[in-house]
Amino acid sequence: MVFDDLVPKLNMDSFPSTDWLKSIYGELEEEIPQFAPEPLGRGVQITCFVDASHGSDMVTRRSHTGYIIFVNNSPIAWFSKRQNTVETSTF
Repeated sequence: MVFDDLVPKLNMDSFPSTDWLKSIYGELEEEIPQFAPEPLGRGVQITCFVDASHGSDMVTRRSHTGYIIFVNNSPIAWFSKRQNTVETSTF
């Protein structure tokens, strides 16, 4: 087997030039309904954190999964669960 360490020369003019700053759909703007009320107060920030530990319990080898959802830094929903059973697999 022979290794060819030559770098191929590419003609970059043969590739189309694309301006990625503009969307492929052109200059679009969101349509606001005519009778939409003016927004009041601050905007809303929604943040979600998700985590899983796969087999981290050293005794039972069970996994944990959980999430928490914040709206403006206040938790509104959360869930945490330990795996019921441990499955084994062979190849």
